[in-house]
Amino acid sequence: MPIAMKSAVYVGIILASVSAAQAKSMECPVTSETQIEGLFTNFNEAWATKDPAKVTALFTRKPVLLATVSNQPRTTPEEVNDYFVKFLKSSPVGRIDSSTVELDCNTAARLGTWTVTLTDPATGAKSDVKARYSFIYRYEDGAWKIDHLHSSMMPEK
Repeated sequence: MPIAMKSAVYVGIILASVSAAQAKSMECPVTSETQIEGLFTNFNEAWATKDPAKVTALFTRKPVLLATVSNQPRTTPEEVNDYFVKFLKSSPVGRIDSSTVELDCNTAARLGTWTVTLTDPATGAKSDVKARYSFIYRYEDGAWKIDHLHSSMMPEK
């Protein structure tokens, strides 16, 4: 077989392999609104452990955390973990008040309002923080992970 023909065959094989890999990466995982809503239960349960590493494990490799009680955007697993070291000391418990779920191929969003109950570690006094939230999930390594979490306190009383 002439070299030019061999090269064309090799290029064809490489392109077919790349196309197959791209098609595989474009496959959409089967999911539902109920499954995405259930991810919040996992998040709340991770908070209850008070273990920052368990909460951080729910995030993607390249997360964005825009937290309610921090001015610093957290964009690495280490920064996310650092935030939860302090935040979990207040024993947060979340409750979804309103929710909208949007599904896409490898991403899903849950947006709405929530109430986070915090306990002052020194006094035991509880306080409710009413806030808006957006959880953007990405399907990564065979699981839905938090890619972006934004929470901000409600501006109106």
